[in-house]
Amino acid sequence: MMRGRQVAATHRENHMRISRSLAAALAACTVGTAHAQTVPPGPAVNVTMVTQLSPSIPQYTRVDIPMLREGIPEKSGGRIKVTLASWPERGLTGPELLRVIRSGQIDIGAPALPTVAGDVPMLEMSDLAGLNPSHAQSRKVIDAVLPEVNKELERFGVRIIATFPYPAQVFYCREPVKSLADLKGRRIRTAGGSTNDFVQSFGAQPTAIGFPEVYSALERGVVDCAITGTATGNGARWYEVTRHMYALPVSWGNSAYVANLAWWNKLDPAVRDFLQATFKQVEDQQWALGLEATEDGIACNAGTKEGCRIGHVVENRPMTVTRPTDADMETLRASLRTAVLPAWVKRCGERCGEAYNRLVAPITGVRYEAR
Repeated sequence: MMRGRQVAATHRENHMRISRSLAAALAACTVGTAHAQTVPPGPAVNVTMVTQLSPSIPQYTRVDIPMLREGIPEKSGGRIKVTLASWPERGLTGPELLRVIRSGQIDIGAPALPTVAGDVPMLEMSDLAGLNPSHAQSRKVIDAVLPEVNKELERFGVRIIATFPYPAQVFYCREPVKSLADLKGRRIRTAGGSTNDFVQSFGAQPTAIGFPEVYSALERGVVDCAITGTATGNGARWYEVTRHMYALPVSWGNSAYVANLAWWNKLDPAVRDFLQATFKQVEDQQWALGLEATEDGIACNAGTKEGCRIGHVVENRPMTVTRPTDADMETLRASLRTAVLPAWVKRCGERCGEAYNRLVAPITGVRYEAR
């Protein structure tokens, strides 16, 4: 159990460090607003954005609302106006988001990359199940693959202008779970893609359900468990319909702000540069929040007040949280090589395996071997 304890201790240390860093960064951003470069006078620009899978999660309330909906009009001197909504507020469930952006119905959207990988399988490359044992490595990998991924997306008529993670993706379950062995045969909601491959590798049944419908699916017993971020599930009140969390970090829910390419290229260059700079700031805030929210979500769901600073502390019937066993951490890592990578390359093509070995394997130390 030594590795599991080390992982937990590292998460706690990171939580304290990133909490301080996030507070300082937010303060610096606020102070810098008055001195931020604004766009020159010109025609009004209206931007429609659909960014998060729930209006109640901190990625939306703590970053997107203040920095996008409120910050962009303020910092642009009123020239740029933003209409912002979350997925459910626009009747979207996730998988269709790339097509909605491509069609021009919205200008910028923020899909979770696994949910739209059915359209562009290469999008999974940065966050395959079992790929990234740490938040820091996850960002290093997505930065490395972004130019390659954008080449692929531009053929689809869209491009990524910023990335962000959710907290560590873990299991929320109706019944007790102490190891992956307990999940064999259970119906588990996933975001799709490589998480399906991992879930199948240990004998469970992956089930596709859009995020806004997961609460009711858990409540009615349509699924036994669901995978999402530690704080994301807290924000969506999954603690009301599940009692147990198995905190195995399957992935980090890597996501992106994606722009319609034709719209983006037609923008006044000064407006486009302003928006790109703004989204860089948003990206940094979201990555800091993703790390802090991982341990915060665990503490909040477990009813631990002193560790719950972002989410809602569950005081009535708090969840039972079980940290991953060393054996399950090894199983997760091994499945990347034996199940996840081969299945992903089969979906994406050998060129994706080549791109993975060129861009990702030097970081992770795990190569794809053709069979």
